[in-house]
Amino acid sequence: MVEGSRRAFVCGHPIAHSRSPIIHGYWLEEFGLSGSYERVDVAPDAFPEFLRSIRRDGYAGGNITLPHKEAAFRTVERRDRDAEAIGAVNTIWFDADGALCGGNTDAYGFAANLDSEAPQWAVGKKAVVLGAGGAARAVSHALKEHGYDDIRLVNRSLPRAEELAARFRPELSAHGWKAIAGLLGDADLLVNTSSLGMKGAPALEVDLDPLPAHAVVADIVYVPLETPLLKAARGRGLATAEGLGMLLHQAVPGFERWFGRRPAVSKDLRRRIVADVENPQ
Repeated sequence: MVEGSRRAFVCGHPIAHSRSPIIHGYWLEEFGLSGSYERVDVAPDAFPEFLRSIRRDGYAGGNITLPHKEAAFRTVERRDRDAEAIGAVNTIWFDADGALCGGNTDAYGFAANLDSEAPQWAVGKKAVVLGAGGAARAVSHALKEHGYDDIRLVNRSLPRAEELAARFRPELSAHGWKAIAGLLGDADLLVNTSSLGMKGAPALEVDLDPLPAHAVVADIVYVPLETPLLKAARGRGLATAEGLGMLLHQAVPGFERWFGRRPAVSKDLRRRIVADVENPQ
């Protein structure tokens, strides 16, 4: 257990939109801890110096978000297994000997959310993943770790999909966008890791009719909470998992690192974040 006041942060550029302070502030209040968790906006050219200064500034660690995850991966002294596999760091802390360590909790958050919302996903073997960015790397790693051996990565830019697939072979294969319909017929899981369907972004137009009745549909987008993809999936009676749960669950390991308590993702916490999503300040 960690006693006394400790400080942690979320660092990105921009960062004003981050809901992480609400999540960690809720847990600090729940445990009665006197620590703090704050947003820090750091431009890319200032990021290396920021990391060098966090111990001096009294931070126990923090979260790293866009556009700094890969820079953090290169800068930390030690990386955990998930960060090594994904190639990006989203959580940093100091080890017992003072070394700056980096981990990645996105894969954990994705899997924990599916365990909660659609536990039948864990028996699947075949998945279709839409998008080939950083989130797709984390999701692909989670799928491999949970026994998926046929992961079909679909992206508008086929070379980018091929680059990511090369990182996770032989389980991953790369496909162009027009191949989607032919990939869904025997899929156990469909995951959108792209920004399509997000508020202000173009809609994600995918015909879900080929999916089998047992398939699970997940979307990492959480603004809006019910994306067009999830609405269509629920209309077909398919099990779904929304992106907000991934956001909440990925925060758990970091809080435990910095503040010494293992928090839970509760219905009350979710209600608090939903209220902020629907009525942002």
